[in-house]
Amino acid sequence: MGFITSFHSKSRSIRSEPTKTPSADDPVSVNYFPSRECNYACGFCFHTDTSRFILPIDKAKEGLRLLKEAGMLKLNIAGGEPFLHPKFLSEVLRYCKEELKIREKFLREHCQWLDILAISCDSFDRETNIKIGRGPDGNKDGDNVAQLFRISEWCKKYGIKFKLNTVVNIYNWDEDMAAQLEKLAPFRWKVFQCLIVAGENEDETRKRDARKFLITEEQWQTFCERHKHLDCYVPEDNKSMASSYLLLDEEMRFLDKGDGPMKKSDSILDVGVKPALNQVFWDKESFVDRGGIYEWGRPEMQEGGCGTGDNKELDW
Repeated sequence: MGFITSFHSKSRSIRSEPTKTPSADDPVSVNYFPSRECNYACGFCFHTDTSRFILPIDKAKEGLRLLKEAGMLKLNIAGGEPFLHPKFLSEVLRYCKEELKIREKFLREHCQWLDILAISCDSFDRETNIKIGRGPDGNKDGDNVAQLFRISEWCKKYGIKFKLNTVVNIYNWDEDMAAQLEKLAPFRWKVFQCLIVAGENEDETRKRDARKFLITEEQWQTFCERHKHLDCYVPEDNKSMASSYLLLDEEMRFLDKGDGPMKKSDSILDVGVKPALNQVFWDKESFVDRGGIYEWGRPEMQEGGCGTGDNKELDW
C-alpha cells in the first residue's frame, strides 16, 4: 500500500490554462472517479466499491481530451482510492500536464503534475476513525494522524497545495478539530455534512448503509459554529453538495446525485461532452456560490494557512 493510500487520500487536482473564454455551460471543474476500488470501508460512503471496472488508459485520455476541448479548467481525480492504480494515475497526471498543454513548472517525479493534494480526515481520534471505517491498515505504527502530518510536510516541501476533506457524521460532530487544523495549515478545509444518495448508501440493501451516520441540523450547526473562525474552513451542507458537483464515473458518464435515484448520462466517449452534460442536472449557480472557483494553481498558497487571521487566498 502506498504512503498516501493509508489516508484514503481520495482526490488530487490538476489545472489547465483556458484555451478560450469559458461560458456559463462549460464543465470548468470536473470530479473524475476512474475506479470505485477502495482500501477503506467508510460507513457513510456514497460512491461504493461495487465495481472493479477501470477504463483502458487510451480511452481515459480520449475522454480527458474531450473535456479539455469542452472548457474544463480543473480536473479533480477522486475515488474509490486512486492510488490503488498508481500507474493509471501517474499516466493520467502526466498526460494532462504535458500532452494537454497545461502550463506548470516540473518538480520531482509525479509531483510535477500535481497542483492540489486533498486528504480525507474525519477525526484526529484513533477510536473514532475505527468506528467510521478508517482503522489501521498497514501503517507501521497504526497512527493515521501522524501520517497525515507527514503528508502535509511533503506537500510544503514539493510546493503542492494541501487540502483537507472532512465528513461530519454521528461519530465526530462533537469533536473540536481547530487546534489540529491550525497545525496542519491546509489552504482549504472542505467540511461536508453526511449525505444519503439513493442507489448508493440509503439502506441495508446497499454495500454501505449510511443512515446510522446521519446527524441532525442542530449537530451540523454545532460543528460549524465550533470551527467557523478558521480561515480555511469551507462548509457544505447536503443541499450544497447534492447538485453543485460535476461528477464523472469510471465509464466517463456524468452523475446526477440530486433528489431521488441517481441518474447517469451516456458516456462522453460515445456522445461527446455537451450532449452528456445535458442529460444531467448541474447546479452551476450553487457551484459558484459554494466557492467552487478559486485559485487552483500552486505558486503562492504555501504562505498563510488555516489560521484565524485574514487569508486573501480564500477571497472568491
